[in-house]
Amino acid sequence: MIRSIQSLINNRIAATDGEVGKVKDMYFDDQTWRLRYLVVETGNWLFGRKVLISPVALGEPDWDAGFFPANLTTDQVKNSPDVNSEKPVSRQEEADLHNHYSWPGFGVGGAGFVTTGMVGAVIDPTVPLDEAVYQDSKSADPHLRSFSQVQGYDVYFTGEHPVGEVADLLIDTSSWRIIAMQIGKGGNGEESGNYFVSTSVVKKIEYETSSLFIDPNEELKQSVDEISPVIE
Repeated sequence: MIRSIQSLINNRIAATDGEVGKVKDMYFDDQTWRLRYLVVETGNWLFGRKVLISPVALGEPDWDAGFFPANLTTDQVKNSPDVNSEKPVSRQEEADLHNHYSWPGFGVGGAGFVTTGMVGAVIDPTVPLDEAVYQDSKSADPHLRSFSQVQGYDVYFTGEHPVGEVADLLIDTSSWRIIAMQIGKGGNGEESGNYFVSTSVVKKIEYETSSLFIDPNEELKQSVDEISPVIE
């Protein structure tokens, strides 16, 4: 099923013994385009603390109710390692999270994630991540980005002027992979408009300039009318 990230914001996450909070953002890998974490705001029960939940912990969503069941307990969430979601997430923080919840390592078969170089060859999901070799455990994964960070980035096909801005991202929830992005109005070029492009044609993302560059092949663009029918 294809969903936009915007449509998932404010969906509720429920543990096996109570509600955890609401989705406020998402982290993804900008090389593999896999969703890595949901940023969940816990509300009053944890004083508004934000926690990271991996898609591997999620059960079958109730889309009509805007509800994600999660295979974890409220005590696990309460006692989970603190991660400041307002700053880049370090490799060690990710390792601590995965060890705490006993989530499989990155690149483990069946987890839906592709090894990004952050962790060495993690083959056995029972091996704690802190036994993996990190080149620098205190540094952040340079490919881990949040939706709120890239939303509004200028998009370029050719030329000096942007053709629009990143408005939304589309996720295939069967694999939690981002398959396309919606380019909204906002650019100064003649082609400024509202359409979708596949993430497979993204050539480069410049975080220093808040810019995203796409292969200029016009045939790769899809109009909103063409792709909207497949979005639930």
